[in-house]
Amino acid sequence: MKNIKLSVAKKILLGFLLLILLFAINASVSIVTLESSNKTIKETSEVVNPSLTGLNEFVLLVTRSKMYVTNWVYLRANTADKESLKRLHSIEYPELKDRLQSLSAKWDNQRQVDLLDSVFIQFEDLLRIEKEEIMNQLVSFEDYEDPMIKLLAEDEIESEVLPRSEILMAQLEELIEVKTTEAKLAQESVTSSFNQLRTIIITLGLIVIVVGLISAFSMARSITRPINYVKDIVLKLGKGELVDTKKRTNYSKDEIGEMTEAVEELLKGLREISSFAEKIGKGEYQKSFKPLSEKDVLGNSLLEMRDNLKAVSEEDRKRNWTTEGLAKFGDILRKNNDNITKLSDEIISNLVKYLNANQGGLFIIEGAEGEEPYLELKACYAWDKKKYLEQKVLEGDGLTGQAWLEKASIYMTEVPDDYIRITSGLGQANPRSILIVPLKVNDEVFGVLEIASFNKYEDFERDFVEKVAESIASTISSVKTNERTTVLLQESQELTEQMRSQEEEMRQNMEELQATQEEMERNQRERDQSDKIISSTQVYLEFNDQFKMTKINNFGVVTLGFSQEKIHDKEFKSLFKEAKVADQLAASIASDKVWSGLVDFKDASNQILKMKVSAGKIFDPINNSNKYVLFATKVDE
Repeated sequence: MKNIKLSVAKKILLGFLLLILLFAINASVSIVTLESSNKTIKETSEVVNPSLTGLNEFVLLVTRSKMYVTNWVYLRANTADKESLKRLHSIEYPELKDRLQSLSAKWDNQRQVDLLDSVFIQFEDLLRIEKEEIMNQLVSFEDYEDPMIKLLAEDEIESEVLPRSEILMAQLEELIEVKTTEAKLAQESVTSSFNQLRTIIITLGLIVIVVGLISAFSMARSITRPINYVKDIVLKLGKGELVDTKKRTNYSKDEIGEMTEAVEELLKGLREISSFAEKIGKGEYQKSFKPLSEKDVLGNSLLEMRDNLKAVSEEDRKRNWTTEGLAKFGDILRKNNDNITKLSDEIISNLVKYLNANQGGLFIIEGAEGEEPYLELKACYAWDKKKYLEQKVLEGDGLTGQAWLEKASIYMTEVPDDYIRITSGLGQANPRSILIVPLKVNDEVFGVLEIASFNKYEDFERDFVEKVAESIASTISSVKTNERTTVLLQESQELTEQMRSQEEEMRQNMEELQATQEEMERNQRERDQSDKIISSTQVYLEFNDQFKMTKINNFGVVTLGFSQEKIHDKEFKSLFKEAKVADQLAASIASDKVWSGLVDFKDASNQILKMKVSAGKIFDPINNSNKYVLFATKVDE
């Protein structure tokens, strides 16, 4: 080193190049580490932790569902739990599902997403079983007093609800364990990144100080004053402090002067970078900034970060707009789901306003059974489309009917002059865009939504309208289903009255046989224990609508000697000694009558058993068909 002769300019240049390089490395490492840590923290706070919370809520929801439905069966007077179960079905679970689905869309592991989707499907199937087999069956006091309904409901609890709930909770616990691990790993990664960043900053700071001191002492005799000036600035830069200096005018005409000027320019640039970074931190993304040069790593990184943050902010704005809109229209649909006309008016008026559109119309498919369906304009907002105000729109008729036919949205930005006119206080004008969206759910169309505007719709706005359209279709479907359910309920009540009358007739017949059937009469009086008595003292048989055997209880297997496999699809007549008696019984119960009497049965070894038989027809809601049940008790000669 002693043989190498360096000018002052070269010495100063070498020293400051080292300082600038170290500072650039420090800044680059800091930026990369902070961006990586920020990304990890953001993902943890916005995805992992909310997902973990939602999954824990799901576990609690499954537990509550199991508890409420069990209380529904065994605690008839517990109305509070019944209302809680209904709320869980209609409100709590859909809200939790929407929240978890929005979070799972951000999950990186597709297997976890598929597992969550599987849990949704299984839980919805469980809710369907609870509603159809228990909630809809055990409604009135008479339902709880009916041994058959009570027996079937308790069987559903044991064979379906409890096992399915355990499976769901095991799958949810698996997801919770995975998400907990992810959160822990993310926290460890952030901690490690910050520890590494701290070590790098300290190391580079020490190196900067050492380089500055060496440069100062080597040139102290000839350039003490300017070097000390520069040294103070560099030391403060090493600590991250930006010195507020006044620009000097008496620079020396050598390398020292150039270096001093360069350092002050660097400080100026760093202050601009600091100010620019501060503006970015406050969300002022429109602030202009010019890097020190094309190769200014820190400045260009800040510009790139600003552009990225600006894009993220715009995406957040669109996402928040969509989320608020879905919540708004979800609330409208919940509050007006009992009146199609009012619901239609609320939807179309609020949708046109929310989209900043000019006018719109809501069409709903109508038509009695056997007639050709058509679209009817149920509600409109600032509508001036005269040819549809008084006429029906058939499938394939015009663009509206075409959207119905193809079950797909239509978006036009070149609107024909004679298609539609938007009327305002300034006159009439042709819209710039038309959006026609079918109201469909599960590939079934329930209506069409048509919006006209002077503005063009962005992709996220069209996606929002399609999501709202699906919710509208689902609500319309529910309303129509409720109307059909009301009719079916009335029919069911009439059938219940008829069955009650038949039950009274059967009871009177049973009283006539009281002397010879004291055990059966005692079982009949103790109806609260009928499920246990039936399964242990009576033969229970089920037949399909073709009078082929589908089910036998264990007592029947022991009494008749037939196994479950051999009894399947066995002919009804094969159990009777006399075919005539079998035909009379079958004809009676097929005509919705309850048959009761003494008959001769044949067991598996063709021995004759005298049996007291009661039989009737019931509706099987699962298979949507009728089935026949038969209770038989062996009678001594």
